[in-house]
Amino acid sequence: MAGADLISWLVRAAPDRAAVAMTSKVVNETLLGSLKDVLLRKRGEILASSTGTRPLPASVDVNSRQGDLADQASGNNEVHIQLKLKQTDAKILQAIEEALYRMEKGVYGICRDCGEPIAPARLEAIPWTRVCITCKQKQNT
Repeated sequence: MAGADLISWLVRAAPDRAAVAMTSKVVNETLLGSLKDVLLRKRGEILASSTGTRPLPASVDVNSRQGDLADQASGNNEVHIQLKLKQTDAKILQAIEEALYRMEKGVYGICRDCGEPIAPARLEAIPWTRVCITCKQKQNT
């Protein structure tokens, strides 16, 4: 969800006093602080690993292909895996930023889809999650 989409969702979700009270019941201050620390640490890890990017090997260049077909395929697979890992990191980083924003606005721990509280155990497992386990299961079916 892009930044503008997140803001419009938050406005539509109208975090009234009841929603904020529900959030504080679901995610107490101690847990909230702990989860914020986890989110900030994970964000730091992703950002640190992305600054250490290395250029793709020269074997990626079509004109410099060396080795047999198996070597070339192996090199292509390595590049593909590295690209997928970077894409995954980018998605997690965006979800972390959105979770920190929801914390700031007082709607962290509320499911984006159904508006129900997200179980604390789920938040501890995946602190950047946007949806409760029930809605996630519906998405996967």
